[in-house]
Amino acid sequence: MQVWPGEAYPLGATYDGAGTNFAVFSEAAERIELCLLHDDGSETAVELRESDAFVRHAYLPGIMPGQRYGYRVHGPYDPSQGQRANSAKLLLDPYAKAISGEIEWGEAVYGYHFGKPDDRNDQDSAPHTMTSVVVNPYFDWGDDRPPRTAYHHTILYEAHVKGLTMLHPDLPDELRGSYAALAHPAIISHLVELGVTALELMPVHQFVNDHRLVDAGMNNYWGYNTIGFFAPHNSYASWGDRGEQVLEFKTAVKALHEAGIEVILDVVYNHTAEGNHLGPTLSFRGLDNAQYYRLADDPKYYMDTTGTGNSLLMRSPHVLQLIMDSLRYWVTEMRVDGFRFDLAATLARQFHEVDRLSSFFDLVQQDPVVSQVKLIAEPWDVGEGGYQVGNFPPLWTEWNGKYRDTVRDMWRGEPRTIAEFAGRLTGSSDLYQDDGRRPLASINFTTCHDGFTLHDLVAYNDKHNSANGEGNRDGESHNRSWNCGAEGPTDDPEILALRQRQMRNFMATLMLSQGVPMLSHGDEFARTQGGNNNAYCQDNEISWVPWPGPDEEGNKSEDGTLLQFTRAMVALRRDHPVFRRRRFFHGRPVRGTQDELSDIAWFTPEGEEMTHEDWEAAHAKALTVFLNGEAISEPGPRGERISDDSFLLMFNASAETLEFRVPVDHGQQWEVVVDTAREDGVPPGAGAKLDAGEHLTLVGRCLTVLQRPA
Repeated sequence: MQVWPGEAYPLGATYDGAGTNFAVFSEAAERIELCLLHDDGSETAVELRESDAFVRHAYLPGIMPGQRYGYRVHGPYDPSQGQRANSAKLLLDPYAKAISGEIEWGEAVYGYHFGKPDDRNDQDSAPHTMTSVVVNPYFDWGDDRPPRTAYHHTILYEAHVKGLTMLHPDLPDELRGSYAALAHPAIISHLVELGVTALELMPVHQFVNDHRLVDAGMNNYWGYNTIGFFAPHNSYASWGDRGEQVLEFKTAVKALHEAGIEVILDVVYNHTAEGNHLGPTLSFRGLDNAQYYRLADDPKYYMDTTGTGNSLLMRSPHVLQLIMDSLRYWVTEMRVDGFRFDLAATLARQFHEVDRLSSFFDLVQQDPVVSQVKLIAEPWDVGEGGYQVGNFPPLWTEWNGKYRDTVRDMWRGEPRTIAEFAGRLTGSSDLYQDDGRRPLASINFTTCHDGFTLHDLVAYNDKHNSANGEGNRDGESHNRSWNCGAEGPTDDPEILALRQRQMRNFMATLMLSQGVPMLSHGDEFARTQGGNNNAYCQDNEISWVPWPGPDEEGNKSEDGTLLQFTRAMVALRRDHPVFRRRRFFHGRPVRGTQDELSDIAWFTPEGEEMTHEDWEAAHAKALTVFLNGEAISEPGPRGERISDDSFLLMFNASAETLEFRVPVDHGQQWEVVVDTAREDGVPPGAGAKLDAGEHLTLVGRCLTVLQRPA
């Protein structure tokens, strides 16, 4: 075999049409072997003799796509000093573009012997671990163009590749649960009809099914356990894992783009699947433990702000390079449109505390590629001071956990909620205005993968996680949920009707709020997980979306009315810029408007403007909001003035039926366009007409929207 010196950059395995360049970083290694793996179980070892700035490299002519490989690192093994090199462990390339196989759990993939964590284990892990794969980077993108949907036109849809597609009745069996399924017309047409503009995929970076879960007959279904930051997860590929997963993922992105749908990836750069000091040796730990991980004062152990056993060392230039190279790769080569960063507060921990000026944010800010896509933070982790909602830099948007909590509290009737609810409804200016951000910095959601589904939010007071095998101890215990009078399934028609109304209330509130709305997959069908609020290990019907099938008469059954209502609310938001403003409300008249009314006004159910006492009243659970479509302050894309119809939003979160009076002096005639007390939620054709000063009856826990044409 010919071995040429090759280049130290780019890192990873780079195929150029004639051969492959291999480059891997390790400061701790004394010697590194590149191992080419053959289908008969044998391997060919090539020592990487060339080194530049601790990057070992070589070019091998004739090595083609599909070739499996790994690394063996010779160096010091002294866990008490944070050194864990062990040449018996075949290591994944941190820059592998594809990964083949899965882990066969056993002592061989660990650096120590079970029960003797201080004793080095020299069993060969190669027959039992995953392997890196050389991939062909060439792909015919045709005339693909990123949709580049502006945030104020964005409707996010969080989904799991397998969960979304596994049970769809129109998908061929061989495609279900795969990237190819995302590109199927049945899935794309549903997203388009729903009004979705961006598909936010739960982790698709190659992840590992934990040893503990596999032994218990489960797996890491959610995928927040990354081992390969450049590789699409291989089990989501329908036709092979020797690079086919890369082609299949690109094909899905291309098809979604053609439909005008962006692809956002949920990425986990805060930790890896190697866990704590008792975890397996799969890649980073064996290459250079101290350069990749935050070690504790006793370097045998790991700092853990993620709850998973380890945290990446965010002040290491090599970790920062890895993350930035990964992000750029997914944008430039895989053509994704943005990222949602899991436990993003950990990325800001350059030392111990969360620092919004950390090196990671500096790098993102100046990067000409990454800075131009959607960047969404999950703005918390489990470390001290980890709850950072509202504290990310101006370039970022955030999952607004305070929005979720406040809206849930409002609709379950908690006292003293109405003032904060008003702030969340109007874009959370208390969180985002001071640092120059706009309402669109707030990613609004009431449900997501983590916690109750929309159905379960209104059907359960308590979590029911016994299926997870942890004695119902896992998952959040304070869900701000309300079961409407019965825990779980019931035949009581009044409770069922109230639950349906509450789901419409949540869906309508989400679409009427300033910011960027995010739906959780299957909520439009009232998907249930049976009260399981932590279904991370449930790769089964508990987590998969149960697509409505035809009933005995051939009609779509099961919560079709909620699906239609969701589509209608998305359309209402899409058609009216007053619900998706790019600037915060001023609370005063906007110069140049004809009616000289404030851009927003707040009223009691009696139609009187809210006073300080009204806002502070513990019993207050109802209000009317006036949105002035003639007083939108931001200009259109060509500098033109934007005008819209005006709306009255009437919220009755109390249990009692209340009389609402249409405010005077804010428009003479109004039409009801949304009424969550109705089973359909949206009156067919022309709704009821009301004049200023007239009264409208709202049943308990109901939302009504009135429209006044411009």
